[in-house]
Amino acid sequence: MGKLVHDQVRTFAPSKPPTLEAMLERLESLSLQSEFASQRELALTRALKPYSEQREGSLLTPLTEEIELAELILYCDFYPEDGQLTLIEQLRDVITEHIPQEERVWLDPLKHSYLDLLEVVRTPKVDETLVLRSLGDQTTFHLPGGDFAQDFTNGQVLLTRVVRDPSDGDSGKAVWAGGGMVLSPSDAKLLIEQTREWERSLEMSTGELVLGEWQEYIKRFGHVLLWAFASLRVSALRDALAHIQYRTPDGAPYLYAIAVYDHHDYPLFAQGLSGVEGVEPETSATPIRKDTSDSNIKSLRSWVIRHADAHTTAIATRFTLTSSQLFLECDSPERLNQMKHLLAMTFGFALHFRQETVTPPTSGFRMDQLVAEQPVTVVVTQEEELALLRAFLEKAYLEWSDQGHAMLGGKTPRHASASMTMRQSVVGLIDEMERNDLGLRRVGRRAYDYNVLRGHVGLEEV
Repeated sequence: MGKLVHDQVRTFAPSKPPTLEAMLERLESLSLQSEFASQRELALTRALKPYSEQREGSLLTPLTEEIELAELILYCDFYPEDGQLTLIEQLRDVITEHIPQEERVWLDPLKHSYLDLLEVVRTPKVDETLVLRSLGDQTTFHLPGGDFAQDFTNGQVLLTRVVRDPSDGDSGKAVWAGGGMVLSPSDAKLLIEQTREWERSLEMSTGELVLGEWQEYIKRFGHVLLWAFASLRVSALRDALAHIQYRTPDGAPYLYAIAVYDHHDYPLFAQGLSGVEGVEPETSATPIRKDTSDSNIKSLRSWVIRHADAHTTAIATRFTLTSSQLFLECDSPERLNQMKHLLAMTFGFALHFRQETVTPPTSGFRMDQLVAEQPVTVVVTQEEELALLRAFLEKAYLEWSDQGHAMLGGKTPRHASASMTMRQSVVGLIDEMERNDLGLRRVGRRAYDYNVLRGHVGLEEV
């Protein structure tokens, strides 16, 4: 399924009868008129919704064929939500211009067409038709072949739309309404299962059991097939991204999945982390200067968990403890979740979760590399790392000033700084956070401007 990630997904683009092409151009022109523009946007956004909702942002965009199929849903299936007639009804019933009869005959076949998953039953030889069968209800269609179909094999499935030939009635003879995507039998099975599952959930929520008829269901909700296909591509992308090996410039694993916690019991955490099985002290711990609000000298301490593979043993998890914070850094979102559960079981409510990030770098690789047999290795530069850390800490500290802090007796830093007896505690807290900045420890440069926090609580800038 990895090839579903890349823009080289197997697609096809057959020719259409010239008169059908002309009719589709009329429908397109009508949909672009100003009074229909908002409905066009609504229909296309709905059909391609998974791409706007994906966490991966602009990494994955709809294929040209997906957009074409979404436009066919707009032309043939979409009922405007502002009371206008459908596009086909506007051309059929409202006489504003002359439409030749050879074009007009396509209106009813288009109106009754629908998006479908069509299995290749017989591949064409010279001058033979291509035989396809719907996975939804076993309806058979006979379509013209061509060079585009020479590589089709029996059992493959096409996600496309066909239109019955108006000259042949119910004979099964049809023409292509546009292109589509070629799916393996296993991917098509996933697609039909997802579509049927959505159908069952819709029936349960609406009580409409009439949706059991495939053609009626898919005519009304054909966009669900596009959703399912897009979901397969998004899932394939996430799987490919999960197997990327991120590395620092010196070749060490890049720990991009990070969580930060507040705490108020340094001895408890120092002792607890030292006693966890599989966790070992990191030898490069850096001493913290004396805290002006505490007579004790505490150390910045870190512990690591190493992961052994076929080639090396490398750090996969790091716990970093300061007198008021605990940073958890991991090489994957899955490992971060495991370690968060470990911390919850070990320390319970002694930890106050503040923020996390599981967003990997998005530069350093090409999309076509994600279909390679071997995992892609991406080297993350210090500038890229600093930018990611900056975004993470800005989000983590966004509401810090107005959230209760255990080191301040549960008071918010803003309220504590207004008290002469507690003001210095807030100063010391921010100073220590600045000394132990995540960027300073990882790349030697501060990732966050702590004067922002000082300004929020009414302290002088440093």
